[in-house]
Amino acid sequence: MSLTVSSSPSPFVSGVEPITETDDQIRAVLAEAEIPPLLPALAYLTGDLGLLRAELRPDPLLLGLPQAGLSEEQQTAIRELALQTLSTFRDRGCRAAAPPSGDGLLTILEFAVGGAGMDAYLPLLEEELAYQGEDRRRPSWHKADLAPDLAFNVIVIGAGMSGILAAHRLDQVGVDYIVLDKNDDVGGTWHESVYPGCRVDNPNHNYSYSFAQKHDWPFHYSTQDVLHEYFRECADALDVRKNVRFGASVRSATWDEADSMWTVVYGTPDDVEHTVRANAVISAVGQLNRPSWPTIEGIDTFAGTYFHSAEWRHDVDLTDKRVVVVGTGCSALQFIPHVAVDASHVHVLQRTAPWVAPTPDYHDTVSPGLTWLYGHVPTYSEIHRFSIFWKMGDAVLDGVRVDPEWQSDGSSVSAVNDFTRQMIVEYYREQFADRPDLLAKVVPDYPVGAKRMVRDNGVWAATLKQPNVSLVCDPIGYIDATGVAMADGSHIDADVIIYGTGYQASNFLAPMRITGRGGADLHERWAGDARAYLGVSIPEFPNLFCLYGPNTNIVVNGSIIYFSECGVRLVMGLLQLLVAGEHRAVEVKQDVHDTFNELVDAENQRMAWGWSTVDSWYKNSHGRVAQNWPFSLLEYWERTREPDLGDYELSS
Repeated sequence: MSLTVSSSPSPFVSGVEPITETDDQIRAVLAEAEIPPLLPALAYLTGDLGLLRAELRPDPLLLGLPQAGLSEEQQTAIRELALQTLSTFRDRGCRAAAPPSGDGLLTILEFAVGGAGMDAYLPLLEEELAYQGEDRRRPSWHKADLAPDLAFNVIVIGAGMSGILAAHRLDQVGVDYIVLDKNDDVGGTWHESVYPGCRVDNPNHNYSYSFAQKHDWPFHYSTQDVLHEYFRECADALDVRKNVRFGASVRSATWDEADSMWTVVYGTPDDVEHTVRANAVISAVGQLNRPSWPTIEGIDTFAGTYFHSAEWRHDVDLTDKRVVVVGTGCSALQFIPHVAVDASHVHVLQRTAPWVAPTPDYHDTVSPGLTWLYGHVPTYSEIHRFSIFWKMGDAVLDGVRVDPEWQSDGSSVSAVNDFTRQMIVEYYREQFADRPDLLAKVVPDYPVGAKRMVRDNGVWAATLKQPNVSLVCDPIGYIDATGVAMADGSHIDADVIIYGTGYQASNFLAPMRITGRGGADLHERWAGDARAYLGVSIPEFPNLFCLYGPNTNIVVNGSIIYFSECGVRLVMGLLQLLVAGEHRAVEVKQDVHDTFNELVDAENQRMAWGWSTVDSWYKNSHGRVAQNWPFSLLEYWERTREPDLGDYELSS
C-alpha cells in the first residue's frame, strides 16, 4: 500500500506513473473502468472540453446506479474516446495541459455529475480536486510570523481520525501540542472495532483525507485492518506520533480563569494520575467509541458468555455454540454472517428492521485495471472522489427532506423518498423471493433515512436464509441464566449472547468531567442534551473546541472526514485569533449559539430522521436529534472557512 502526503505541488502529477502500455493493454484496463469520471478527467488532463459530449453525459437521476446508469452503447463510446485520448497523451510524453479553472473547470465538474448550476460549489470542489497533491486546506498562518515569542500550547484528546488531523494542522502552524489517547496506538474507532466483518460503509476515495490520497486501495469499501493501517501510515508520514501519549485516559479538564489556561488530568494504565496544562483543548474523542448496553432485566444473570460487539471477545470460540445476537444495526449486519459460519444456531433478535442500501461491490476488491487507471491517469482518482462526494452528498439530501404536502402512512416523507423506498423494497423482494416469511420481517415501516442505513451485497439475505439462523422479531422479556425469555413466554437457550446494540453516541465527551468559566460543569449544562455552535464551540467553555461534536454527524450525505477537515480549519482560525491578537480566550456568544441551535432543531424536524418517531441513535434521551447536520455540505464548508468575529467574545 502506498500513500502520498504532500503540502505543496509536485513537479509532475503526484502519485501517478507515466503511461508506457500499448493500446491493447490500455483497452484491457478501460474494460474495468469506472466510466463516469473518465471523460471529465481526460478533459481536465488535456484541456479538450470537446470530449464532454452531450450524448455521453450521465443522467443526474441515475448517478446512484452502477456506471451512473449509462447504457452499454454510451459506455463503449466513452471507452473508445478514452483510448484515443490516452494513446495520444502517452505518445506526447505524458505532458498534462495547464489545469483549467473558472468556467472550464465548472463545465468539467458539472459534466461529471450530469447537472448544472453548481457555481456556488466551485471553490469547494477546487479544494477537493487537489490532483497534484496540494494541501489546499492548509492553514495560511504560522505562529513564528505572528507571535514567535508567545508561549502557547494545545492539548488534543484522542488520536483517531480527527486527532491525527488536528495534530497535523498544529504542526503546520508551529503551535506546540500533545495528544492524549487512552489506547496503545492511533486510529480511534478503527483501532478498537475489531469485530468480524468490520468495514467502512463509505467508499475509500471519499473516506480519506483530502491531502493524503491513495491510488491503491485494495477494496472499494475498506475493512477495519486496512483503515487502521491507513491512519497508522498517516500518523507516521505526518510525524505526529512524537507528540502522542498513549495509555492516557483523560479524567477531567478545568478552565482556570485567572491565567486563562486549561488543566487536564489523565490516568495511565498503572493508575497513576498526571496533570498537564494548555492554552486550549481540542476534543477529538468521536461519537462511536463507547458501547451502549441495552436495559434488559437480568442481563448480568446469564451464566454463559456475553459481550458487546464493540468489545469483541476473540478468545471465545463460537464453534457449535448456540448464539443469540441482540440487534440488527450496522455492526450486527457485518458480524452476524461470520458468526453463522461457526455457530450451531444463531437467533437474531430484531427490534427494528434496518433499511439496506444495495451495494453489489461492498465486499469486492478493486480490479487491477481500475487500480492502474487510478495510478496512471492524472485526476481520474480525484474526479472519481468528487463524483462520490456529490452523489453521496448534497445531491441526495432532498431524498430525505419532508414534503409537508405529502400524504403518507408514516413510511415515507416525500415522493422522492417513497420512490427510494419502493426501489429498496423491490430489492428485498428479489432477495427473499423464496422466503416470504422473512420478507415480512425485513421490510421497515419507517421512512428511508430515519435511521442509519446499512450496506448489503446479498449477504444479509443469504445469512438469514441459512438453516441455522432464525430472525426473531418478538419483544424480549428478560435474560436468565440459560438464555433469553421472550415476552410471549417462549425461551431461547443460549451458550453465548452478543449485543450489537450500538454506541453511546449522545454522551458527548463522556466520561470526562469538563469544568468551564465560573465553575460551569459541561455535563450539568447539557443535562443529556449536548449542543455546540457548528459542533465546535460551547458558551462558558473558552478555548475548548470539539471535533465530530453535536450535530456534525451525517446520515446520507458525505464523509465524516470532510466534516472534521472543515471543523479543524475553523479551530485553526480561532487559534489564529488567540495567537495574533494577544487575546487570552475566545468563546462563542450565548445568543449566537442558541440561535444556531434553534435553526438546527427546526431543520432536523424537516428531515426524515427528525420527523419520524422511530427510535434511533440520532436522538438523545430527550428525543432531540443531537447528532445530525441537516443542512448541505456546502453550508458547513462556508461557515467554517474562517471565524465570523461577530460570533465570538475575545478577552485580553
